[in-house]
Amino acid sequence: MESNSSTKNRELIISRTLNAPIELVWEAWTNPEHIVNWWGPNGFTNTITKMDINPGGEWNLVMHGPDGTDYKNKSVFKEIVLYKKIVYQHISSPCFTATIEFKAEGEQTHLNWHMLFDTAEEFIRVVKTFKADEGLRQNIEKLNVYLAGMSV
Repeated sequence: MESNSSTKNRELIISRTLNAPIELVWEAWTNPEHIVNWWGPNGFTNTITKMDINPGGEWNLVMHGPDGTDYKNKSVFKEIVLYKKIVYQHISSPCFTATIEFKAEGEQTHLNWHMLFDTAEEFIRVVKTFKADEGLRQNIEKLNVYLAGMSV
């Protein structure tokens, strides 16, 4: 996904080539029994109460911080393209739209993860307060480690 100069001040982007075939990466992303095991920054655990991977479907989860703080998250899936793209809108604070694009590269998968925050102020607050940029890097690294333990 290309950055638009008018949105550059409110977006986080990370790209990584994962050492797993696209079917496995897709399964890790779309099955709550898998995503619960790797989602979030280091030290976080998750409780997923709903994950309806369909346009208009809800994704409700609570991230449990290492200090015992619970972070309720509610998102709505906007677009699902099998083995290609997941778009969801995070409707609880902080508000953002995430677009995750998947591209098969032999037995590996290139992942492009783009988060567009509603405002530049929200972006700055989330990056400074919650270190969302570092959290996103940790999240994708946890996914890579989790994938290594999965089997097709």
